[in-house]
Amino acid sequence: MAQVSVEHPNATLFRRGYEAFNSGDMDAVRETFDQNIVWHTGGRSRFSRDSHGIDDTLGFFMELIQATNGTFHTEVHDIIANDDHAVALVSSSAEVNGRKIESRAAHVVHVKDGKVTESWFFDEDPYQFDEVFPA
Repeated sequence: MAQVSVEHPNATLFRRGYEAFNSGDMDAVRETFDQNIVWHTGGRSRFSRDSHGIDDTLGFFMELIQATNGTFHTEVHDIIANDDHAVALVSSSAEVNGRKIESRAAHVVHVKDGKVTESWFFDEDPYQFDEVFPA
């Protein structure tokens, strides 16, 4: 008998957000976020900050896309979720001024009422972007 696996709704939400981001559909990304989302970006680069609210967070995404000439892409390897959180294991890549940037990270989000309310990245090399995008 075949075993059927059902993905947790928060994993599906997270996966949908990544698919929308990678396809450039910011309206679909917006639908996955709580109005008051807080997006934490570590490091010391010009992108290091806490973004507050949907518009500020999407503005941050647009800055990142523009700075990488649209080459920023994230591949999801796996997503683990429960009723309050989801964790994605991801690989990201971009090209900036002929330099290829690649990283692996754990991306953790807090979810409430079917919306992402807070986000943190834990990158294997948190300062890689600092070299390419100094503050």
